[in-house]
Amino acid sequence: MLEEVRITGLGVIGDATLELSPGFTVVTGETGAGKTMVVSGLGLLFGGRGEPGRVRPGAGRASVDGRLRIEPDGHVARQVTEAGGDLDDDGTALIISRSVSAEGRSRASAGGRPVPLSLLTYLADDLIAVHGQSDQQQLLRGGRQRDALDRFAGPAHAAVLTDYQRAYQRHREIRTELAELTSRAQERAREAAELRRGLEEIERVEPVSGEDADLLAEEERLSHADALHAAATSAHEALQADPTTAGYDGADAITLLGSARQALDQSAEHDPALAALAGRLSEAAYLLSDVAGELASYAQSVEADADPGRLAAVQERRAELTRLIRAYGGPGGGPGQEEGLAAVLAWAKQAAARVAELDSDDDTIAVLAAQEAELAAAVADLAGQVTLGREQAAGKFAEQVTAELTALAMPHARLAVVLSPLDEPGPHGAEDVEIRLSAHPGAPELPLNKGASGGELSRVMLAIEVVFAGADPVPTFIFDEVDAGVGGKAAVEIGRRLARLARLAQVIVVTHLPQVAAFADNHLVVEKSGDGSVTSSGVTRLDDQGRVRELSRMLAGLEDSEFGRAHARELLEAAADERSAGPG
Repeated sequence: MLEEVRITGLGVIGDATLELSPGFTVVTGETGAGKTMVVSGLGLLFGGRGEPGRVRPGAGRASVDGRLRIEPDGHVARQVTEAGGDLDDDGTALIISRSVSAEGRSRASAGGRPVPLSLLTYLADDLIAVHGQSDQQQLLRGGRQRDALDRFAGPAHAAVLTDYQRAYQRHREIRTELAELTSRAQERAREAAELRRGLEEIERVEPVSGEDADLLAEEERLSHADALHAAATSAHEALQADPTTAGYDGADAITLLGSARQALDQSAEHDPALAALAGRLSEAAYLLSDVAGELASYAQSVEADADPGRLAAVQERRAELTRLIRAYGGPGGGPGQEEGLAAVLAWAKQAAARVAELDSDDDTIAVLAAQEAELAAAVADLAGQVTLGREQAAGKFAEQVTAELTALAMPHARLAVVLSPLDEPGPHGAEDVEIRLSAHPGAPELPLNKGASGGELSRVMLAIEVVFAGADPVPTFIFDEVDAGVGGKAAVEIGRRLARLARLAQVIVVTHLPQVAAFADNHLVVEKSGDGSVTSSGVTRLDDQGRVRELSRMLAGLEDSEFGRAHARELLEAAADERSAGPG
């Protein structure tokens, strides 16, 4: 609910503060006094279009500040807090501001923090409904009409709609997942086939971890078997020659060591140092004899392994492993990554897991298809229930609004709610909802913004708000010239309905009809000062005598007319009697 609004530099308003109250507040004043600027200021405050031409000449900037009372745990409070704004009075008071410069630059803030203008527009849906001949009407939006009709249909319908939206959302998620899996079926099949071919090739070769390094060493040895045998044999002969071999002259290393040892043994007993050297020669002889034996064994093994068939087998095996490494292994990309045959074996492990995953997708598709069909049936059934609830509410709503229009001097107008089926159910049901108006018998049913003139549209919106009250609640309703082109009994009916609406929400009305103003709980009058501007002193809350004087002016144009004052008192008394009588 709006508690206070300060308007600065807007049109004829220099600097004025409006103190607002719950219930029905009426704003009156002479033509051109600036009362419509009050509505313009409120529209600007809640995200309306900022027109530089409305900035008061010399002011440089038009600004509007508003203080609202909100629910501390409500949607508006959460949005402002998320935007970084602060709330006053234990989270129940919100300050919002909007300014427009003469150059067209616009600024907005909420809770003391600069915010995008879109946030004020967004918050407006939960805070205010402005109805004027040049304002964007909330209920002219198709989505708002649908939401309002759903609320009008009652809590049972709301529960069904909630179930539908949950089922629809889940069905859309399942359908999206199923479509993605299905559309990738061929791609997944190709991937699985390629992985299986690789696994079959690896399985055929049956590589063993470390085998590639072992085979490389063996190939190196087999490829140089003759050289290795010759080297080992020559080394062996140098250490220990065969005495039976032709040309043996006893000059091998072990024989020479033996001769050296014998030479030392003859005198070693006379000197411990020489005896130690003799011992070391004995150790050297034993070591060379051991090495000579190993060289002989190595030469024999090399000679035994020097099989061309084995070398060919090793080379063929290495070629197979190399093909696998090139296809599925390759060099590692960095520290800690496997290389060579180890990378091939790692690829095979990962490929087997991926094939299992791809194979399981077929089972997943079957499960998802069953779920999708089940959810599709649930969505269709719930959509039918939602449609039925809307059809029942639409007829009742149209009948009630049409009756209201008759009392508001539009006796031939007829309102209808049209449900247009969608090609398939959407997030909000299986149909679009549109409120249409036939202004007179024989006239086609047209959307609200096309089926009524400016003055008629205000009355249509009033009738709709009265019927929707409690079903499509906002804290504050503002009507500008809702009584345009109306007088007499119809004006009284407008006042009566505004008062009825004010039992459920704050209602602020700019009017020129005393019959409407008489029903107000609070009466503000706007008066221009001598220089043609409206200041704070020009916005006055009227007491009882002030209301009589203002209504007399509105009735006869002569606020001091005794006849006008008597008529004004009569209007106020009649309106007070109706308000005290309560709903009727």
